[in-house]
Amino acid sequence: MRSQIQWPGVFIILSWCFAYNSDYITRAGIVKIEPVIDGHIINDPAWESLPGITAFTQKSPDEGEAVTEQTIVKVMFSADILYIAAICYDSNPEKIVITDKRRDAPLNNTDSFMFILDTFQDQQNGYVFGTNAGGIEYDAQVSKGGEGMSISTRRQSVGTGDAFNINWDAVWEVKTNIGDYGWSAEFAIPFNTLRYSAENEQEWGINFQRVIAHKQEQVFWAPIPRQYSLNRLMNAGTITGIKVPNNRTFKVMPYGLGSKNNVVSETDYSSTASDFGLDAKFGVTSSLTLDLTYNTDFAQVEADEQQINLDRFSLFFPEKRGFFLENAGLFSVGENTFSGPDIEMFFSRRIGIGPDGEPLPILGGGRLTGTAGGFRIGALTMQTKAVNNVTDGDNYSVFRIKKELPNRTAYGIMMTNKTRLGTDGNSNNSYSIDGTLGIGETIQLIGFAAKSDLDQEIQDDDTGTYAYLLEANRNTKTLTTQLRYTEVGENFNPELGYIKRQGYRKVLFRILNRTRPKDRFGLLEIRPHITYWGYWKLNGFLETARLHVDNHWEFRNGYRIDTAINFLNEGVADTFEIANGVIIPKGHYDHKEIHIRTNTNLTKPFNIIMVNKIGGFFGGNRQNADVTVGYRFGDRFTSAIISKYNDVRLPNGNFITHLIKARLTYTFSPKLYIQSLIQYNNQSDEWSMNWRFIWQQSAATGLYLVYNQTQDYDGIPIDYKTTSIVLKYSYLFDAFK
Repeated sequence: MRSQIQWPGVFIILSWCFAYNSDYITRAGIVKIEPVIDGHIINDPAWESLPGITAFTQKSPDEGEAVTEQTIVKVMFSADILYIAAICYDSNPEKIVITDKRRDAPLNNTDSFMFILDTFQDQQNGYVFGTNAGGIEYDAQVSKGGEGMSISTRRQSVGTGDAFNINWDAVWEVKTNIGDYGWSAEFAIPFNTLRYSAENEQEWGINFQRVIAHKQEQVFWAPIPRQYSLNRLMNAGTITGIKVPNNRTFKVMPYGLGSKNNVVSETDYSSTASDFGLDAKFGVTSSLTLDLTYNTDFAQVEADEQQINLDRFSLFFPEKRGFFLENAGLFSVGENTFSGPDIEMFFSRRIGIGPDGEPLPILGGGRLTGTAGGFRIGALTMQTKAVNNVTDGDNYSVFRIKKELPNRTAYGIMMTNKTRLGTDGNSNNSYSIDGTLGIGETIQLIGFAAKSDLDQEIQDDDTGTYAYLLEANRNTKTLTTQLRYTEVGENFNPELGYIKRQGYRKVLFRILNRTRPKDRFGLLEIRPHITYWGYWKLNGFLETARLHVDNHWEFRNGYRIDTAINFLNEGVADTFEIANGVIIPKGHYDHKEIHIRTNTNLTKPFNIIMVNKIGGFFGGNRQNADVTVGYRFGDRFTSAIISKYNDVRLPNGNFITHLIKARLTYTFSPKLYIQSLIQYNNQSDEWSMNWRFIWQQSAATGLYLVYNQTQDYDGIPIDYKTTSIVLKYSYLFDAFK
């Protein structure tokens, strides 16, 4: 009898062998003396007898070399808490850099320590925790194996970041101490903050990262190739002997708020209001969580940053509301580009937004996420309140199921529904299937296909309601290549998603080289690369094409220069107004553009990032200058002044756009700080300010005092001024703490 080979099983086993890092294994100790979390580790009896992890390897600047400053990490656990301690010795402690003390502030340009936990050891999902020498709390969720195609791993992602969700906030504790030895950090992570399988004794994936800022040095316990970051779960080591409790979670977070609003316009009025609501979190199992929300409010969330639109396609504003960001990576299906998504099958900012962009109050809803029966599952439903002359209320629902396999391989389906309530209500559904296939350590194949319901108000012919994507990428130390094809039908319209354009075919190609010279002109890395993307309408009309030829020159002292030329092609099928009274006629526009980006050492108290573009633009010329000036006074005050300037000269008229933003932060402690976002836009002749006083008591709870003001100056159609002040307090009740 001929033997039958079970190919899927063989593939999974081979994939696992490729991925498993068996050289880096450690064992967690059991607590004998409960530590006091104060950042003092040396000579602390709770830590003294525990062996430490000391073998750390550089990723930068000298890849593969040992860490230049001694680093010791120790891990132990009690019945309810995982403890991690790090001693970061420094022969020049006076040079320790603290750039920011806000929660979740970037840790790349400051003396910092981070670690990642793969609690299911599936090399797909993880938790990141970290701090800097100033003692901030930094936490994030990683999904999709931590894969990413960004050119520079020093970039800080925001929002869901597709595979990285920086806005996930958990309940845990960290304290730091600075001394003549360097600095140290002490972490306490409650087990009920994490999700894991049901076995009593477990092995988890784990890795540790330290940044020595004044040396531009980044080191890891389990080495990470230069093209990846700590989030790369495939390269993590293993920690054994962790005995977990039966995860019981029941947390209730009620809030109360009061607000006052004033509007000065043709009809002046003011109002006061008060409200209350609550969120609740219930651990259904150790790996499955139910979140509930009633009378959901996001008054404490920072205002959106304004954008200038010099094109005819919709802008994308990322989600900032905390309830929608937890486990957001599970619901991420679509296409992400270098400048933001082109397609998101589920875009949570659609929830609570009316047809003309007006805010709709959210009555409440629930979300179930986690692992069950070997599958990752996610279900969400939300209900908005009725608003006179706008809506009788809308219901939003999402269902997601995903099977994750070793070596960055997964497949899943997702369904979304938006239902307008009332006699004139209708419903919109979308359906998608997606998958990734990891081959070896460097190759990944990605794809998705989707279909939406027909919008009967626009079209009766049920065609063109589809979208799909196919991608292949390979990412090695020296070479990254990426090839992607996308097609979107004319009538594709998932109302609970985001679509930048409709009815197109797109091709994207990129090739990037990384070279690290040895002691030549102070260079750390050179990254020459070519990127091309083109959008064609389904009838063959070329709508947008861009060939980007670039080289990044990164220096050991923290400076960087990017030198590029862009070859641009725009096809305008319908005349549009790009600025007030300035028309872009139909036609094809071919141009070239010089693109220069520079930055100084971002660890220094004073630093600059500058981007300049000069070249052709829709039949004329454009001079663009985007400048960010950062200034830090001590370790308490940080600021960034951002100027985005365009001088556009076109055959049908000239115009200037200027957007100015100022971010100011004063930190009393990692949990007590003031933030301001001030913006001015010359196109609307409007300025706005968002000022927030934050006293955090635990993740996403505490006292928030928020002041907003918007002032219009152009008087079209009439001058107006709005001010609002909100005082909100929320508290965490943990039934099993």
